[in-house]
Amino acid sequence: QVQLVESGGGLVQPGGSLTLSCAASGIALNYGAIGWFRQAPGKEREGVSCISIQNDNSYYADSVKGRFTISRDNAKNTVYLQMNSLKPEDTAVYYCASGFRFPEWLLTTAWSTGTSYRYWGQGTQVTVSS
Repeated sequence: QVQLVESGGGLVQPGGSLTLSCAASGIALNYGAIGWFRQAPGKEREGVSCISIQNDNSYYADSVKGRFTISRDNAKNTVYLQMNSLKPEDTAVYYCASGFRFPEWLLTTAWSTGTSYRYWGQGTQVTVSS
């Protein structure tokens, strides 16, 4: 049984930092791609970042480029999302996803689409507020 567990969320002031973790069991995070998504109240789910396991290429939403960094630790079967210079508009529930359905070469166009992934975690709340 595949299980993804996110952690690291919390309350942080604007300009602060958080690191989210996505720990996997039942599936190795060394195949395909791992994505991070977020959903704010009243808004659609948004692709935040993705890392290709094949070549470590990373992808970011324009809204987080230069502030967020995705990385992975195969030994720990964990993917991280380092979030710096956080803004109130980053407030959302953050989810990790694995089991990318398509060949790696489609990541460029499909990484930020939620239906591209088979498995999802339960989410972790990130609140950016003073």
